[in-house]
Amino acid sequence: MQTSLTARSFTERAGHAVAFELIAVAICAPALAWVMDRPLAHVGALTAMFSAVAMLWNMAFNALFDRAQARIGFERRIGIRMLHAVLFELGLIVLLVPLAAWWLEISLLEALLLDIGLILFFLPYTLGFNWIYDILRERYVRQNARAVRG
Repeated sequence: MQTSLTARSFTERAGHAVAFELIAVAICAPALAWVMDRPLAHVGALTAMFSAVAMLWNMAFNALFDRAQARIGFERRIGIRMLHAVLFELGLIVLLVPLAAWWLEISLLEALLLDIGLILFFLPYTLGFNWIYDILRERYVRQNARAVRG
């Protein structure tokens, strides 16, 4: 059974995913362009494509994760948060490596190595973003519950 602390609407999921991706693109596009010595527009287009795929994956994965939490009843402590981040990133590897290889005209191995570099950024970013989001969301939900009760 989902509580107000775990139940999330489609609108909330979309907002969560958009915020996550906008911050990530703002960090990654210029960094990748610099590291790869490629034009920002070319790498920026790739990061926008990555972002679109990742947003859809983010929403689907988090919905499944919330269902698992409601069904099993675990708390989101550090171990679960680390598992969440790792599983999320593994799914993205499967989705994004072929796209990077095609767009950058590199081998799948080179694209995988690029993705591993991105994972080194995204694992702690995913963990930190979701942890902060959950803390702020819980405060918001509790404040609204108090306001409704009077």
